[in-house]
Amino acid sequence: MYDIKAYFEAGDAEEAVRLLCAHPDACIIAGGSDVLVQIRDGKRKNAELVSIRGIEALRGISRTPDGTLRIGALTSFARLGKDPVILECIPPLAEAACQVGSPQIRNIGTLGGNICNASPTADTPPTLLAWDAQLELFGPEGTHCIPLQDFYLGSKAVAKKPEELLTAVLISAGAYRGFAGKMVKYAAREALDTSIVNCSVSVCLSEDGERIEKARAAFGGALGPFPARASTAEATVTGQRLNGQLPALFAEAFLQDIHPRDGWRASRALREQIAGELAKRMFLESVKRAGGVIHE
Repeated sequence: MYDIKAYFEAGDAEEAVRLLCAHPDACIIAGGSDVLVQIRDGKRKNAELVSIRGIEALRGISRTPDGTLRIGALTSFARLGKDPVILECIPPLAEAACQVGSPQIRNIGTLGGNICNASPTADTPPTLLAWDAQLELFGPEGTHCIPLQDFYLGSKAVAKKPEELLTAVLISAGAYRGFAGKMVKYAAREALDTSIVNCSVSVCLSEDGERIEKARAAFGGALGPFPARASTAEATVTGQRLNGQLPALFAEAFLQDIHPRDGWRASRALREQIAGELAKRMFLESVKRAGGVIHE
């Protein structure tokens, strides 16, 4: 049932990288909620696995002295969904984590796996993109960081070398302080289902609360080949004073950014219709959460 050639267990990040260098065809496994399914379905035949699930240093959520949020790559969705720091600073990220799979999957699935699996329907990347997340990668040459929006290169392709390890997600204080937002996952079922549309919005208002100082938006849910920022929508509302036309303008621009696919879960036309409506609702709710009022 599980075609596994070899299994190695790393005690720390350095050992994991050494194992990956020694076994270039090996795959990292943490929670296993994605990798084991792929092996069972015959997509990873004769698999070599490097387990990092025992590396406690890659778990947990903390805030550095400069306010940066550091989320270990092995942090589970269950932990992410109830962590007080996340609930205080980025509530939509907790909301996204709570919508992953089922309680069992949320207990074993990790944030790092959700990112590195590069699925266009992954639940957390759109919200991480909307909060300008950075990724910390560790490899033979040491540690370096890359913006999440530069991590996805194409369908199932990421800017991580095979011998590198995602160690943490970093969100700077400037990326979340003063921002409020909303994420939405639309699926046929409330649990154990892949999203049809998944998008997230964050806004920062001017001091008088009358203008959009900054806006970020991102999408997943098969609205493109990989999770990405909605740059046209962001530019359309940034600097604009709040008015009744702004939500519709934002939604129209959002539709210019996405490239939904046809599939058995939903047609391209249906995804577009849902995405446009959800974008408008998310923008309105984000402004409301930020303390702003949009007058009709």
